Amino acid sequence: MKSVTASKVTSKKVAKVYDEVGMKTYASLPISLVRGEGSMVWDAEGRRYLDFMSGIAVNTLGHCHPEWVRKVREQLETLVHVSNIFHIPGQAQLAARLVEHAGPGRVFFCNSGAEANEFLIKLARLWGRQKSAGEEGRCYKVITATNAFHGRTFGGMAATPQAKIQSGFAPMLPGFKHAEFNDLASFEAQIDEECAAIMLETIQGEGGIHVASAEFLQGIRDLCDRHGLMMIMDEVQCGLGRTGKFFAYEHAGVTPDAIGMAKGLGGGFPIGAAWVARGYDELFQPGSHGTTFGGSPLACASANAVLDVMEADNLLDRVIVQSPAWHNALKQLAERHSQHVAGMRGLGYHVALVMRTDPAAWITRFRENGLLTVRGGNDAIRLMPPLTASATELENAVDVIDFVLGTTNA
Repeated sequence: MKSVTASKVTSKKVAKVYDEVGMKTYASLPISLVRGEGSMVWDAEGRRYLDFMSGIAVNTLGHCHPEWVRKVREQLETLVHVSNIFHIPGQAQLAARLVEHAGPGRVFFCNSGAEANEFLIKLARLWGRQKSAGEEGRCYKVITATNAFHGRTFGGMAATPQAKIQSGFAPMLPGFKHAEFNDLASFEAQIDEECAAIMLETIQGEGGIHVASAEFLQGIRDLCDRHGLMMIMDEVQCGLGRTGKFFAYEHAGVTPDAIGMAKGLGGGFPIGAAWVARGYDELFQPGSHGTTFGGSPLACASANAVLDVMEADNLLDRVIVQSPAWHNALKQLAERHSQHVAGMRGLGYHVALVMRTDPAAWITRFRENGLLTVRGGNDAIRLMPPLTASATELENAVDVIDFVLGTTNA
């Protein structure tokens, strides 16, 4: 079997190789993307698509942003990897910038959202040991929400109460309790002396773009304060400006004790991070956790470049300014096609159309008409444009959806 070379690549050839040697972990789409620029991508056959998946909320600046490419290339030609045995200037710079946004504390760098959340689960257990006067294993439980998604490690799976995520991997890691999202009483009922933390997504992304209400998050903050629990926010998908705030929880006016982030932080290069507030930031000590690749010079150059462009181009303001008209257009679209669409939910550039029938068929039709989207939960289609998307591109996405819904029978 011959490998597929870049000069002869076709979607069909790539799919054939995948079928022969790739693990069956993804239900991949039948196209191979080979080039991107801004909000657009092209497949191997030269077809162009408006990308409102953004690599599943990863491509903050779209594809191949020139300033991001320049700074990554510059770092690539200078120093790529040295390990965390040494101090890394770009890592120190990035940590300081994240602390400016999150508040006084410290930052740990890793490679993904799953790793960031695993770090935070371990942090909760360290806090539980301190809370129970050093008695390990007495206070260790973490309360998470129904419909949550916190990753596919054993800690992340156990924190994710979804059969499709956990199936086949029992027994789960013990120490997790689950309560109803946006139901404060449900969370309060789960609290006992064995609990160390509450861990939540501000917006449940994989679950279908369900937004935590301000009242709910404020109530969780109060519960954590009253019971001595850590308030841990998973901002892996919804953070880094996607809602018009740097962190999505800022809309509720609360401050958590720890935050997990990844996806959009690197703009396409893998990097994860966890911020930990003062009072919890010395629970880890040398040797108690680590990662070989986390926070490498190249990864941090990528993330610093993302933050540079976000600041220079006022991308948070752009999301805030452009979102209302886009949301209104989507709501009007939902009303026009109410036989297909039940409504819209979300914040900023992190929204979903709620479909009355299986989203998979609609996602295929949107793709066939030049728009890339991704499923969320059982009933929703996520729309996650890059923060650099123009008002015209937002309108074009609505036009494609409107055309497909208007030309498809129920």
